[in-house]
Amino acid sequence: MNLTRRNAMALGLAGFAAALMPMPAAAAADEAIAAFTGGSALGTAGITLTCPEIAENGNTVPVSVDAPGAVEILVLASGNPTPGVATFKFGAAAGSQSASTRMRLAKTQDVVAIAKMADGSFVQAKTNVKVTIGGCGG
Repeated sequence: MNLTRRNAMALGLAGFAAALMPMPAAAAADEAIAAFTGGSALGTAGITLTCPEIAENGNTVPVSVDAPGAVEILVLASGNPTPGVATFKFGAAAGSQSASTRMRLAKTQDVVAIAKMADGSFVQAKTNVKVTIGGCGG
């Protein structure tokens, strides 16, 4: 191959563009879960995640999480470019360990909630939400 100035510029631009590409969302969600749990095993009992099955508008999807005995709850949208939605921390004076918010979903995807319990264990709940229109991805 004859490396001309034009070819060198094209290769450099392609490499730069590849470096700026975001990592796949699923990998980012897995990394966020690993960072939150420290690689601990996840149980399924003791947490309730409430989301709609079908979201008419991906711009405002309500989500609520209830985990009695939790000290911290992480909510993720695994298909979003930035999967972290919210982290809720509960102190000793918290009346209940529940939270609710609205989030933006880019597409149909899993919404994941992970709670760190007072004994140091982790529990997870997952719900698939189908987005019909809107969202942060278009």
